[in-house]
Amino acid sequence: MRARSKIKTPHEVEALCAARRRDGARMVFTNGCFDLLHLGHIRYLETARELGDVLVVGINSDHSVRQIKGPHRPVMAQEERSEIVAALHCVDYVTVFDTPDPLPLIRLLQPDVLVKGADWPREKIVGAELVEANGGKVEQIPLVPEASSTSIIQRVLDRYAGAAKDFC
Repeated sequence: MRARSKIKTPHEVEALCAARRRDGARMVFTNGCFDLLHLGHIRYLETARELGDVLVVGINSDHSVRQIKGPHRPVMAQEERSEIVAALHCVDYVTVFDTPDPLPLIRLLQPDVLVKGADWPREKIVGAELVEANGGKVEQIPLVPEASSTSIIQRVLDRYAGAAKDFC
């Protein structure tokens, strides 16, 4: 299976998950920028997948990432980020959303389990009340210390500042 085949529109994911639910599957949803894939992302997504039968990952669009992270992000375009995340064995479907937060997508998909990193205060997890009101669960997964896209970018800048001519 090609990674690109796991990238779907929100409505395609809704239909696919509905079919899997009829067979008794539990749907897990998480979201993020996933700008520079790192060990923290891998462990986070593998743990999220263990919480159900189908893992759907919502990827922030390029526009959405710029709103959240500023004008220099994302480093990688949404098509690249989506395909890389879709290539992971633990991910069943990837969909891109262009809103400031994933609430419209969560409303559409109605996940059984909503997952965020433990760095998010529970009261700030978008969609938590909706998921719990529908009988679902909200899970927070511990982060891998020092594993972030921002720290990778900073490490590259620190190590290679002024050395760009060596790579051209």
